[in-house]
Amino acid sequence: MDLGIAGKYALVCGASKGLGLGCAQALVREGVHVLIVARGAEVLQAAASQLIADSARPASATVRFVAADITTAEGRAAVFAVRRDFDIVVTNAGGPPPGDFRDWERGDWIKAVDANMLTPIELIKATVDGMAARGFGRIVNITSSSVKSPIDILGLSNGARSGLTGFVAGVARTPLAAQGVTLNNLLPGKFDTGRIATMVRASAEKSGKSIEDIRRAEQAQIPAGRYGTPEEFGAICAFLCSVHAGYMTGQNVLADGGAYPGTF
Repeated sequence: MDLGIAGKYALVCGASKGLGLGCAQALVREGVHVLIVARGAEVLQAAASQLIADSARPASATVRFVAADITTAEGRAAVFAVRRDFDIVVTNAGGPPPGDFRDWERGDWIKAVDANMLTPIELIKATVDGMAARGFGRIVNITSSSVKSPIDILGLSNGARSGLTGFVAGVARTPLAAQGVTLNNLLPGKFDTGRIATMVRASAEKSGKSIEDIRRAEQAQIPAGRYGTPEEFGAICAFLCSVHAGYMTGQNVLADGGAYPGTF
């Protein structure tokens, strides 16, 4: 299927590895010009080189990168200094650490909200009007399956990402929808990334079980019988960014291998 987005410009955050890189890869393979951003310069540069060397990348699709902390005003300014207007924005930031809510101070909550709620809002604010003026725009926020099915040790993430979800639900139903701009959230379940490694390690320490035992037990609880891959996550993201998804907005798209037990 031709997604109809060749030649568009995309900003993909947290794209040095994991799900962000999976999204960037899927977009660049569709001929999208991609600007990737992450904090670690060395890993980010390696990711950019990987995308450029991808044999499935059309020669016309460019790849640029900015090593910056997108959760800061300075980081966002560095990104917009490279390019101001984007047709596609994929927001993504590392989730807050797991733990017991009794141990978190106000500063922990502020940091979580700033990274996982306020930063996406700032990026949306900075780009949607330009998208509307051009008649096409796609915002995809990578959030978490914990928005629909909260995880006890992820209270910081549960709270901050739920706040973003409520905000997006309102903005998606403004006149932006009639101007060709969609805003959706993509909710990953358990994907085989560095984030899941952190979560598994925390569970192992809490339970006294081995990491391999935790991994096997978790995958056994997923109807698909495995963790997801960044590549298949990226493919879902690319579709939400396509011309074919113009009638989908304000949605929370769950990608979890069937793990969520609810009907709605």
